[in-house]
Amino acid sequence: MRAPRKDRPNTRFHGRVSGSDRLCEEPGCDEPGEFRAPPLEGAAAGDRPGRYRWFCLDHVRAFNAGYNYFEGMTAEEIHDAQRPLAGWERETRAFAHSGADRPPRWADFADPLDAIGARFRERTAEARRDGRPLTDGDRRALKVLGLGADADRAALRKRYRELLHRYHPDRNGGDRSHERVLQAVIEAYQRLRNAPAFA
Repeated sequence: MRAPRKDRPNTRFHGRVSGSDRLCEEPGCDEPGEFRAPPLEGAAAGDRPGRYRWFCLDHVRAFNAGYNYFEGMTAEEIHDAQRPLAGWERETRAFAHSGADRPPRWADFADPLDAIGARFRERTAEARRDGRPLTDGDRRALKVLGLGADADRAALRKRYRELLHRYHPDRNGGDRSHERVLQAVIEAYQRLRNAPAFA
């Protein structure tokens, strides 16, 4: 069985704003003004848009039926407004290549604890100049090996060999006290040699 049709539209789908004392702005109408319409032309105050107009359901339907966005425009203005690329001519900011975007202008913000600036400096310091991504796991592995974010594959191999010679028991007269460090070095190297940043 079909549900009975509602007289009032559902707020979610029809833009009805109830719960105020506004009346419909159509002269002579006493219904609640629950639907908003664009402001009158020339009703703007300074650099702000004008106030919305509020109508009842019947009068907002009548307003929408007669509304013409292009009214008063020349043929050239209508053509420009309808072009597929309208609004896309503005220059946009380029994506950063260093793994971090440019910092904001600090004059526009109050950052007394340096929370934003410190985070940006940390990310910038951790970013590679070649723009290749580093995960948190990659950064931890680099720290184990004592390498910076910009180390290349040759530096990675060289450092791995140095640490193997330093901590391997065969190089230390059978001393196994550095086995845990050696294991961490091996795991870090295995991770980084297969990481996209060192491909």
